Amino acid sequence: MHKARKISIIEDFLQLESSGGIMLMVAAFSAMILANSPWSHYYHDLVETNVTLAIGKYNLTKHLIHWINDGLMTAFFLLVGLELKREIIDGQLSKIKNVMLPAIGALGGMIVPAVIYYLFNDSNPVSMRGWAIPVATDIAFALGILSLLGSRVPVSLKIFLTSLAIFDDIGAIIIIAIFYTMDISLAALVVVAVCMVILYILNKSRIAERSPYLVVGFILWLAMLKSGIHATLSGVILSMFIPLRLKGRRGGSPLKELEHDLHTTVAFFILPVFAFVNSGIGLHGATAAYIFHNVSVGVGTGLFIGKQIGVFLFCWIAIKLNIARLPRSISFSSLYGVSILCGIGFTMSIFIGTLAFHGPGASYPFDERIGIIIGSALSGIVGLAVLNKSLPSIEELQQADEAENKGQQQQVKP
Repeated sequence: MHKARKISIIEDFLQLESSGGIMLMVAAFSAMILANSPWSHYYHDLVETNVTLAIGKYNLTKHLIHWINDGLMTAFFLLVGLELKREIIDGQLSKIKNVMLPAIGALGGMIVPAVIYYLFNDSNPVSMRGWAIPVATDIAFALGILSLLGSRVPVSLKIFLTSLAIFDDIGAIIIIAIFYTMDISLAALVVVAVCMVILYILNKSRIAERSPYLVVGFILWLAMLKSGIHATLSGVILSMFIPLRLKGRRGGSPLKELEHDLHTTVAFFILPVFAFVNSGIGLHGATAAYIFHNVSVGVGTGLFIGKQIGVFLFCWIAIKLNIARLPRSISFSSLYGVSILCGIGFTMSIFIGTLAFHGPGASYPFDERIGIIIGSALSGIVGLAVLNKSLPSIEELQQADEAENKGQQQQVKP
C-alpha cells in the first residue's frame, strides 16, 4: 500500500511538470505572436510598466518585467532548492549509484555547449557574457515533450531526465552566484548573514510553521536585491533551512508541504508569466545579421548540438569505463533521444540571458532569445522523433506484458 502511494506521488509530480511545460509553450508563443502583431506596443507598455514597492520610507521602483524576473522567480528558485534538498537527503540523489550517470551527463551537457558558444564568440568580450546561456535544461518543457509519448516512456527514463535537470539547476545556481553578480554591497551582505543566522536558529529550534521562515526570507530577499548578488538566489538560501523532518512531530514534512503548495503556483502561474514577459521577440525590420548574429547562433548551436553531444558522450564514456551503469529499461538509443531533449533550455536559459544582456539601458545588435527558442524547438522536435523511433510501441509493450503474465501463471502451476 505504501509503495503504491509513493509511486502515485511520483506520477502526480511528473504529470504536473508536464502540464506546466504545455503552459510554458502557450505563454511563449502568445508573447511572440503579440510582439509581432499590430498591438505590439501594448505588450511592450505592459512589460515596461513601472511598479513601486514602498515600505515606510523605503521605495524601490522597477519595470514589471524586472519585478517578475527578480521577485516572482525567487519562488521558482525556492522550489528548486526544496527539490534539491529533498532529493539529496531522502530521494534519488541520496544513493551514489543513482547519482553518477545523470551527474556525469549534466557535466557534459554544461561543458560542451559552453565550449561551442565560446568558439562562435571568443573574439567579442561583450558577447562572451552569454557563455552560460546554453548550459541549462528546462525540466518542465522537456518532461512536457516526453509526456507526449505516454506509457511508452519507462519511469527510469523520466527519473534520469529529472535527475540530470536537477544537476543542471545546481550548475546554473553556482554560475549565477559566481559569474553574474554586480558591485557587492558589504552592508547588504551583513543583513544577509544575519538572516541566515536567524533561519538557522529557527531550524534548530524545530519550528514547523512556515510563516517565520517566509518573513525572514522576505527580508533576506530585500537584502540580496541590494547586495549585488542576484536576488533570486535568496530562494535557494531559504530552502536550505526549511526542515525536511522534525523529530517528535506528528504530521507531514514542512519542506514537502511547502514544496507541494508551491508546485501549482510555480508551474501554472509564475513560469508561464515569466515566459510571457520574456519571450516577446519583435522581428519588425530585423536583418539577417540581427537574426543570425554569433550570439544567437552560438546559443542555438550550443543547445541543439552541444547538449546532445555533451550529455550522451559523457554518459557513454562513463558506462564504458564502468563509472556508471545504464538502467535496464533504458537503451542507448533512448538515452540519445533524451540527450537531445536536454537541449530544451527555455526558462533558465532566458533567465541567464536577462542577467547577461538585459541590464538597464542595454542595447545590442542581437537577441539571444532567438537562439534559445530555435535551439530549444529543434531539440524538442528532433528528440521527440528519435524517442518515438527508439521506444517500444504500445503493441510491443502489451505483448511483453502478456508474455510476462503467461510465464508467471506457468510458474504457479504445480
